Amino acid sequence: MSSKLFEPLRLRGLTLPNRIVVAPMCQYSAVDGSASDWHLFHWTQFALGGAGLFVIEATGVSAQGRISPACLGLYSDANEAAMARALKTARTYGSAPIGIQLAHAGRKASTFPPGGKNTGALGPADGAWQTVSASAIPYSETWHTPLALDHDGLVRVKNEFVAAAKRAVRLGLDEIELHMAHGYLMQQFLSPLANHRNDEYGGDLKGRMRYPLEVLAAVRAAIPVDMPLGARINATDWAEGGWTIDDAVVLAHALKEGGCDFICVSSSGTTPAQKIDVRPLYQVPFARRIRKETGMTTRAVGMIFTPQQAEDIVAEGAADMVALARAELDDPRWAWHAAKALGADAAYPIQYRRAKFDVWPGPVARPF
Repeated sequence: MSSKLFEPLRLRGLTLPNRIVVAPMCQYSAVDGSASDWHLFHWTQFALGGAGLFVIEATGVSAQGRISPACLGLYSDANEAAMARALKTARTYGSAPIGIQLAHAGRKASTFPPGGKNTGALGPADGAWQTVSASAIPYSETWHTPLALDHDGLVRVKNEFVAAAKRAVRLGLDEIELHMAHGYLMQQFLSPLANHRNDEYGGDLKGRMRYPLEVLAAVRAAIPVDMPLGARINATDWAEGGWTIDDAVVLAHALKEGGCDFICVSSSGTTPAQKIDVRPLYQVPFARRIRKETGMTTRAVGMIFTPQQAEDIVAEGAADMVALARAELDDPRWAWHAAKALGADAAYPIQYRRAKFDVWPGPVARPF
C-alpha cells in the first residue's frame, strides 16, 4: 500500500517528510508576548509526533497586533529570546520542521483571552489599547472602534511584519506564513465588509488586495530566497456582501505571482453575522477549487479527523497538504497512528521507538 499522505513535499529549500501539518493554534499562554513553559511543552510534543510540519500559532508582529494580552509575539528581543529557548528543546527532541504564522489582529485586537469570566473587547481598566484597521469600522457594536491606518501607519505595520520575519530567520524557523484570514488585519483590507476606504487600498478587489500583497512582497524580499513563504486566506466570509471564493481565486493567483509558495485555505471570522455550514471536510472544496484553477500548492484545513479522510484529500488532488488542529490536540501522535492505518512510516524519537507499530502491535483498534 502506497500512501500519498506520507509522500515528501518540496517547498523551495524545505522538504517536508509528509503532508501532515499541525495547524497554528492560539494558546493564550504568553507573557508580554513571550513564549512560556507551556509553549516549550506544547511545541516539543508536536515536533516529535511524526507530522511533516508544525506551525507556531498566530504570532503578533507588534504588541498592538496581538489578539489579547496573553498572545504570542515576535516584536522584541525578549520575545525572540524566549522563543529561542522553547525552540531549542523542540528541536533537540523532535524532528519536524517548524514554521510560524505572523499576524496582526487589527480591529479584533485588545480582547480578553478565552476561558475567563470576561469576553470580547478589553475595557480601560483591563489594559485596552487602540486598535487599527483598514477602516474605522468596529467588528461589532460592543468592540473597539479602530483607527483607519493612514500612510504612515501602513508603512509602520508593513515594517513590523518585515522585522518579525527577520527575527524568524534568525531563529532558524523553517517557513513563514502570513495570516490573511479569520477577520484579522490583512483580511480586513480584503473584505468589503471591513474595508470602506476610498484611496488606492480600497474600492474594487484590486485595491483591497493591494496592501496584503505589498506586505507579502516586503516579507519575501527580506527573507532568504530558499525559505518558503505562504499565506492562510479566507475562501469566504460566510456573510452576504462579503469575501467570496471567486475573490479568493483571484487573490491566490496574485499571491502566487508575488512569490507565495503555498496557501492554507480557511474561512470565516470577519463578521459576527457569519452563517457557517460546519460539517466534516466543509472547507476542502474551497482548497480543491483554488488548487485546480491556480496550480498553487494548497493546504486543506477544517474538521479533518481520520487518516483516510486526509489520505483521500491528497490522493484525489483536493490539496497538497492537510492541516490538523483539534485532531492533533486530541492525539499529538496522530501521524504515528495514521502511518499504521495507511501502511506508511512516520518519525519516532529514539526514546519512543519501542512503541512503534512494527515492534509493538498496539491497541486492537484505534478510535478513528
